[in-house]
Amino acid sequence: AAGDIPDNQVFVPVTPSGAPFSVSVPQGWVQSGDGAATVFTDKFNSVRIETRPLSAAPDVATVRAQDAAQLLGSPGFVLGDVTGVQRAAGAGVLMTYTATSPVNAVTGKSVTEAVERYVFWRGGQEAVLTLSGPQGSDNVDPWRRITDSFRWQR
Repeated sequence: AAGDIPDNQVFVPVTPSGAPFSVSVPQGWVQSGDGAATVFTDKFNSVRIETRPLSAAPDVATVRAQDAAQLLGSPGFVLGDVTGVQRAAGAGVLMTYTATSPVNAVTGKSVTEAVERYVFWRGGQEAVLTLSGPQGSDNVDPWRRITDSFRWQR
């Protein structure tokens, strides 16, 4: 289906400049900056990574109250679940939702995206890893591979 990340996709580890983490992303995806975030994109798929200071570890209630609230005005935002998760880097919070993608510069189209937003915390730093792709895409395995590759460096 359109938006599926191929099963034979090669992943490469990256550590954005000054970031306290590393994560593996699909090889060949375009890397760009968006403020404090590093973004990797290919068509309508993206991996967005950002860190910020945060004094206490977020939990399901704070992610639902704060992160979801910040996204309420986003085009097409529909909140799914907010749950605790365990990944290789430790405990985190997963918020799922759908949203309308930005318009593709080449095609002039936008799509409804399925989004998984993982929030990790360690020692006063929050890391937010947001994975998105066209709704209906089968990206379960690649997204799991990306989120399990996340590692704190310091």
